Amino acid sequence: MHRSILLPRLVAFVLCAALLAGCQTLGGAGLVSSSATAQLTPEAASLIAGDMVGRFAEQVGPGTTTIQLKPDGSIFGEALESSLRAWGYAVATDQVTEGTNTVGLAYVVDAFEGSILVRLSTQTLDLTRMYQLGGEGATPVSPLSIMQREAREPS
Repeated sequence: MHRSILLPRLVAFVLCAALLAGCQTLGGAGLVSSSATAQLTPEAASLIAGDMVGRFAEQVGPGTTTIQLKPDGSIFGEALESSLRAWGYAVATDQVTEGTNTVGLAYVVDAFEGSILVRLSTQTLDLTRMYQLGGEGATPVSPLSIMQREAREPS
């Protein structure tokens, strides 16, 4: 009984914290650097990246957009790039891209109270979700948080 009351409060707190942290995601002219500080297995990283890219594709359809990704060399960064390509996105990592069909994408993967907090960010969108690591990889333990912003002109 006690757990049934505590879990919704914990999820609500984490989502509020993630949304507030999302306000700090964008600097004057761009996204923060991608980072994955949580220790993930390749299987867990692949499952999380696949789920998050699926949700990203619901918001930013594949096939019309080139994703500018600056991975941090982590297992999650590699899994995210692979998942983006599998969903039909063109991904530029080291190339300079110009044009209206380019979307910069950053990610943050952190351990938080025994779970993994994952956020994908663009100039106009933040997707945040919590995952629990387990024997089969990772399982979502929170609803997807979607924060949309109006596009800003670079300063």
